[in-house]
Amino acid sequence: MISQVYMDAVIAPNRSLSQRGFIVLIAVVTLANVCSAAVFLAMGATLVPIFLAVDVLAVVVAFLASFRAARRTERVFVTAREIRVTHEAPNWRKVVWESPTAFTRVAVQTEDERTVGLRLQLSGRGVPVAQALSPRERGEFAKALQAAIWAARLERG
Repeated sequence: MISQVYMDAVIAPNRSLSQRGFIVLIAVVTLANVCSAAVFLAMGATLVPIFLAVDVLAVVVAFLASFRAARRTERVFVTAREIRVTHEAPNWRKVVWESPTAFTRVAVQTEDERTVGLRLQLSGRGVPVAQALSPRERGEFAKALQAAIWAARLERG
């Protein structure tokens, strides 16, 4: 028998730079570095353009790593029987937490009325969840998660 799903939340990191914005940014950085390289070459500094090229390459690699990390999501799944947290990407999926709903608790860490940490805990072990969310969103997610766990426990009676 398949039990009711009380929460199936997918948490994805927010990235504000689109692919088009990335291309424009890299074009501007490249143009600035090419102009700088021309000035330094005119002054006789032949090694500076090499370092400027490495600079552009480092910026490209950093953004590509950021875009790759943006494709990873976290899924929190709550039923009356279990709570499961998985980390997912387009080509893989890893379960990082499974625990019975009846004994799992939500630990919320606050600082100056902001939710700075959220963990699922069971018997001295725990896993952080919703780290990609802002403090306000994390607080709202904590309330929704606690409500889902409470509703799931009521089903078990």
